[in-house]
Amino acid sequence: MASVTRAGRARPTSGGLELAVWYLIRLTGLGLFVLALSHFLITHVVYDPVEQTGEWIVEERWGSLLWRTVDWLMLSMVIFHSFMGVRTVLRDYTGGMLRAALTMTLYLVGIVLFALGTMAVATMSAPVP
Repeated sequence: MASVTRAGRARPTSGGLELAVWYLIRLTGLGLFVLALSHFLITHVVYDPVEQTGEWIVEERWGSLLWRTVDWLMLSMVIFHSFMGVRTVLRDYTGGMLRAALTMTLYLVGIVLFALGTMAVATMSAPVP
């Protein structure tokens, strides 16, 4: 029996993977709140959006290892948080072989999107004049 929280899904009492996912979804949600709010403030308040072009993003934003790391961290949290949330919904509303097939498909799509996003953030280079 799971213990009931004030809001959201009850915390699993069995421990293991389910409890780890339960905690990680909450931690990534908090992290995403901070990262998304700071991303919005930096790109729309600190810097003038009129001056932001594709070249500005590549040269100024992604020219810095710090900003690449922050953007990659936000990408990682978004993918984990969203896909584990969908996994929870699949566990609630499907069963048997359908659940297994959908879960494996979900994991595969998540891994592919994570790899593509990581490659995009890691390999973006400044344009050659």
